[in-house]
Amino acid sequence: MNRLTGRIAMAGLALLTLWQPRPVHTQPKPALTAEAVVRQAQDRETGRDSRADMRMRLIDRQGRARERVMTLLTRRGSGQTGDRTLLRFSSPSDIRNTGLLVWEHPEKEDERFLFLPALGRVRRIAGAEKQESFAGSDLSYEDIGGRQIADYTYAFADEHGAWTAPDGSKQEAWLVESRAKDAGAPYPRSVSTILKASHVMVHADEFDRHNERAKVFDVRRLDKVDGIWTVLALSVTNEKAHTRTELETTGIRYNVGLTEDDFSRRRLEQVP
Repeated sequence: MNRLTGRIAMAGLALLTLWQPRPVHTQPKPALTAEAVVRQAQDRETGRDSRADMRMRLIDRQGRARERVMTLLTRRGSGQTGDRTLLRFSSPSDIRNTGLLVWEHPEKEDERFLFLPALGRVRRIAGAEKQESFAGSDLSYEDIGGRQIADYTYAFADEHGAWTAPDGSKQEAWLVESRAKDAGAPYPRSVSTILKASHVMVHADEFDRHNERAKVFDVRRLDKVDGIWTVLALSVTNEKAHTRTELETTGIRYNVGLTEDDFSRRRLEQVP
């Protein structure tokens, strides 16, 4: 919002007679764009790195639930090196040690590698596969590593929106519409709710090629951990398949000293 700087009051009649102050105006700030809001959300403070213990619940269309336990490592990128993500399941036994490694790149296509312990090898996830289901969940491979901002165009759906938190409180938010530049994208449009105070994305609706809502992302618990706003519970609902995936963070630590080597293909293949 534009702000004007008022006149500076001068003390004493003598000074007023010697110098009459002029109004001082600041340059108006450029209007905040929808893309700038998305970049602020991406660049918000999340520490240099983190280690999180998580629980995943897969709920099928009959309401039956399966539970999985996993560890998620992240490291913030710098310069020409993008963010790094390593996810590994520890239970149940049929998926134990399965891992996903994501190398994000600022100027080119991200790379994703899946380790399947039963085969004892790493498989690269091709770009055409990034919207496929990850490990039978309602999350896609792209959801795990994030999206390239340049692959979408952005517009405000509502600049003065609000989010109703699980405790019933309301927080001011932007509603940002994203449209994929790739005409063949399975989810070409989404509308995200981004909090103005913290720049955290707390809700998103994804629409299919028929412009029907297909997936819903909902933050169920948001709190500060070590001074960093952290999503501690999230649900992803597939409205077409009538399934749901719930993610809960059971423990997280920031700035634990992870290195680039912790996100190598060699580390992905190492069974803990």
